[in-house]
Amino acid sequence: MTLQVIPVKFQKEIESNDDLVDLILESFEMNDDDILVFSQKIISKNEDRILSLSSVSPSLLADGIASSYGKDPRLVELILSESKRIVRMENGVIIVETKHGFVCANAGIDESNVEDGYATLLPNDPDRSANLLKEKIKQKTGKNVAVIISDTFGRPFRLGQTDIAIGIAGLEPILDYNGKPDTFGKIMQVTAIAIADEICSASELVMGKIQKCPIAVIRNYNFNSSTAKIQEMLRSDHDDLFR
Repeated sequence: MTLQVIPVKFQKEIESNDDLVDLILESFEMNDDDILVFSQKIISKNEDRILSLSSVSPSLLADGIASSYGKDPRLVELILSESKRIVRMENGVIIVETKHGFVCANAGIDESNVEDGYATLLPNDPDRSANLLKEKIKQKTGKNVAVIISDTFGRPFRLGQTDIAIGIAGLEPILDYNGKPDTFGKIMQVTAIAIADEICSASELVMGKIQKCPIAVIRNYNFNSSTAKIQEMLRSDHDDLFR
């Protein structure tokens, strides 16, 4: 069968009281073993992780950083409040480690695709968000699916952003070839493919940023079911040569 990447478009803006599964089922019929990829933005809106910048009181530290980097001090305060630590600040870019353990710019806080004066924060627990959606789909349709929450991150050694997984439910996120022979019979030792991230990147091709398509369905991909969590994809401090 041919691998399919199917967009699921919404005509309305998602709000905190919307049932995402019901909205999907209005126009899309799921199959067993589909993989549903939800954009972080739609999850954050649905979980009321949107803040008015007018409600934020910047600290002295946020004011100082903002003046040095030409940023809104209220936005900097949100970045600090969502971070474990600052990894690096330079050239107007603030790289942090979030409370979830993600290393990214601005703690994943974003002002795009929301009303002026507002910003979206990452979901508090993206794995939990993914699991709740997976279970609700099972309850309403009887279908066993996998769910991924995706977000757009930059990369340290290449220009351009790509979508990666920040929350997972129901699939093994890494395909580990360690101990298996390659096509020449040599035993591989370090090859591990970030399947969940690759699925997110493929989904972004149909989701885009301006198309009101916050969900994509990957169909006919033979994945391994798992109860793994997103932390299994995070490189440990011990193995990180750049922090």
